Amino acid sequence: MLIPTSTPAAGLHRAMLAAPTRQLFASNDVQETRALVARVMKPHALNITGGRQRLQARMHHLALGDVSVSRLCYGAEVSIEPGELDDFFLVMMPLQGNAQVRSGFDTLESHPDLASVVSAHLGTAMRWSADCDQLMVRIARPFLERMLTAQLGRELDAPLQFALGLRWKEQPAWQCLVRYLVDWAEQAGDMSEHKLLVGQMEQMVATSLLSCQSHNFSDEPLARRSTVLPRHVRRVQEYLQAHAHANIRAEVLAEIAGVSLRSLYAGFHDFCGESPMQYLRNIRLERARGDLLAGPVGGGVASVALRWGFAHMGRFSAEYKERFGESPSQTLKRV
Repeated sequence: MLIPTSTPAAGLHRAMLAAPTRQLFASNDVQETRALVARVMKPHALNITGGRQRLQARMHHLALGDVSVSRLCYGAEVSIEPGELDDFFLVMMPLQGNAQVRSGFDTLESHPDLASVVSAHLGTAMRWSADCDQLMVRIARPFLERMLTAQLGRELDAPLQFALGLRWKEQPAWQCLVRYLVDWAEQAGDMSEHKLLVGQMEQMVATSLLSCQSHNFSDEPLARRSTVLPRHVRRVQEYLQAHAHANIRAEVLAEIAGVSLRSLYAGFHDFCGESPMQYLRNIRLERARGDLLAGPVGGGVASVALRWGFAHMGRFSAEYKERFGESPSQTLKRV
């Protein structure tokens, strides 16, 4: 059954089919299909349940950092048992057909007007009709939980859990976002050339889902941006402020924070807009400026730069001028 072209999903239905460069695979083999889908999602059980039906699977895919958008159909009635998704959340929007989705203790009959939002920590099992064709948005769990932490201004005391059913066509913001993602899937080239845009799209997806779909933190008031700093980010900031004069390695900062190096950098990126080492560099620039404003110093600008770890004078002068609007020597002259 094809979706009539007058329905809101019709544009999405046509677009993903018109993007051959995004086709991840096409296969009639159950084991091959299971393995290829697992590369994008996670290992799972896949079985044909529709009598003597033959698999005609096809998947399109676009990766956007901590977010990805895919389109998947099996061409046969199948059961899918991934268990707990663990490290990602999954929004599944049927373009045609239907799917029975069990997540935790809830069960949903999903269809083109009713999407499913599967929470990462809940056991999940699905049964797709033979004509089921789904558009799916995958969001990394650590990233989505960091975005929620930013909104609340505190660390989470329970796993994030969404309501299972989402009437996505009644949510204009989410529907427009999905159309935008599909447009990128159809038209954009190598996404590694658009890192800034990818980062913005990641945040748009996360914030849109958190605002459009009910979850167990929905009733809590949002915090002001100035109060939003996770404990591990604050801990490292305080350490850098106190030890800006010392030789500091990123690995040591991760140990102090008690998180992985990747999580540390992600936390600083999300909440400070810069890396921990750039944060340290800015502290040192501020300290160097303070020394220059304190009055004449022996050795002049060079000695101040070296004191705060800037061995390349040209680079120090350029970064200093970019940050303060004047060169180090100009600061020293006006004291």
